[in-house]
Amino acid sequence: MQCVIIDDSEPFLNVARSMLQRQGMTVIGVAVNGTEALRTARELCPDVALVDISLGAESGFDVGRQISPHVGNVILISSNDPDDYAELIADSPAVGFLGKAKLSAQAIERLVTQSSGRAGRLAVPS
Repeated sequence: MQCVIIDDSEPFLNVARSMLQRQGMTVIGVAVNGTEALRTARELCPDVALVDISLGAESGFDVGRQISPHVGNVILISSNDPDDYAELIADSPAVGFLGKAKLSAQAIERLVTQSSGRAGRLAVPS
């Protein structure tokens, strides 16, 4: 599974990329803002895009909508509680949400698998 990570924290990007690659996921790109995210999504057409809900001055929800036609699956990520954003997450094109502390290749694969065939149903693993 090919993945891109979109987050405005370069230290997080480096740690997440390294961890996911050690777990067998292929991280083919990263982006720190919406412009880079859209360019990366168009050029690479990844299976999964992990999009931070808060991208500095930009909304990860908006970025997720912009890139969704170019990626297989959008998964929203955040260090915040998903309950704080439940309505926005449900209205997004994302197939699910992962807390950054629970980020793993296995959790990503589980969300993608759970979402297939369940259009309109958002998966948030416990």
